[in-house]
Amino acid sequence: MGLRGAAVALVDTAGLAGIAASLQYWKVSNIKSGTAWVEGTSPARGEGFGAALHSAMERQGMEQRMAATIVPKPEIAEATFDSTLESAGTSMVYSETLSLAMDSFCANKARFLLTMLGMVIGSASIILVVTVGLTGKQFALDTISRIGQNMIEMQYSGGSIIGPNNTSTPDSMTREDMMAVVNAMPNIVAYSPMLEDHERISLGGGLTKDAMLLGVSPQYKDVRGLEVLAGRFFDDQDAAAHAHVAVLNLPLANELFGSAQAAVGNSISIRGIPLTVIGVFKESIDTYGQSEINNQTILMPYEVARYFTGTDSVKEIFFRMADASMVEPGAVQVREIIQSRHRPNSIYHAMTMTDILDTMGKIADDLTWVLTLAAAITLIVAGVGIMNSMLANVQARTREIGIRKALGATRREIRIQFLTEAVFMSLSGGILGTIIGLGIPISIGLLTPYKIPVDWRSAAIALATSVIVGVIFGTVPANRAARLDPVETLKYE
Repeated sequence: MGLRGAAVALVDTAGLAGIAASLQYWKVSNIKSGTAWVEGTSPARGEGFGAALHSAMERQGMEQRMAATIVPKPEIAEATFDSTLESAGTSMVYSETLSLAMDSFCANKARFLLTMLGMVIGSASIILVVTVGLTGKQFALDTISRIGQNMIEMQYSGGSIIGPNNTSTPDSMTREDMMAVVNAMPNIVAYSPMLEDHERISLGGGLTKDAMLLGVSPQYKDVRGLEVLAGRFFDDQDAAAHAHVAVLNLPLANELFGSAQAAVGNSISIRGIPLTVIGVFKESIDTYGQSEINNQTILMPYEVARYFTGTDSVKEIFFRMADASMVEPGAVQVREIIQSRHRPNSIYHAMTMTDILDTMGKIADDLTWVLTLAAAITLIVAGVGIMNSMLANVQARTREIGIRKALGATRREIRIQFLTEAVFMSLSGGILGTIIGLGIPISIGLLTPYKIPVDWRSAAIALATSVIVGVIFGTVPANRAARLDPVETLKYE
């Protein structure tokens, strides 16, 4: 029952109790010496004992008739009064508390909106920081994966074949190993062997240059994600015809011919064999010489590179899987197939980008959480502002608090009211900040071709933090309001 209901019930109870008291006031108290005394009257004069007794009997009968008419009233009054007392010991209905909080907000809109501004900025900052962290993480992972998306790189690491006279021969991989893997695994979408040789190239006029030759298949460009800047990459027809063509790395092309466009169409000579430059390439992401490609790399068809190495052995084999989820299981299967075709003591390693991507993902996540905690400091500052605003609010409403306490409001009710106002203020700012924080990346995704990742957990964190800030920083003003003395507060001017 609310305060208004309690007051009405109290008035009804007082009225019914007054009626009952009036009836009792006229009750016959005793009959003495032939004279009837009735409370509130003087003895009847000039009447005999019989007349007095008759008069008393009539009044007693009238009283009984009146009592029969209004007997239920005292019971109702008693029940209503008990419910009023019971309501006085309970809290207000929470809807009334929210109503009071709304009334307080409407009465001080400017002050509350300025106080909420800190929560708006803090909540939006948390979501935007998480969004920026996720965007940076996605960009880094996409960039690294361009080195070789869904790629498995097989390498020969050790072990040899013991021949006559105790001579040892490396148990290298062959092109037949590659084809055995391709035939056994339909999920492989691209593959390439790789031969490596170091030669001196002749440019004519006595000019020579050290270079690294890599013999690969036409699919090597797709496996490694290479970008052709000028000309073209050799194709299956070039490989089948053993065409004497080459594709230069961009730094080498610039060094030899001045630019990528100028390099296309020129010729270089290796061991007296002329090669026509048909294209210039670069890696999609610079590996700074940490991959098999360096600044002096020349790519040519695998079939042509065999002229210079004189062997069918390959240094590395590259495979590209159809999906990222197939990379790790595929790496295990590739290694098992190749191992089964060689001696047991030979060692082969399947290299993937999964471990690197996982490590980069963890680093990005850690940085995101650190930045999120830094953004949460804004909410702490906003919480201090809420506490100061609520303390000023308690001071301004001292007389109101005194009146409420005089009407029966308990400390618990006062505390809940002001704590509700603090949480209402912080949560309102949190909701508005969350809308802004989510609206910016979503709008960018809808209005531009860029897709910004949004983590909905950041919105939940922002709202939960807003509530926690409201509870923590609203406790001090609420306790101060609850401890005010009702007598002193009623004197407050």
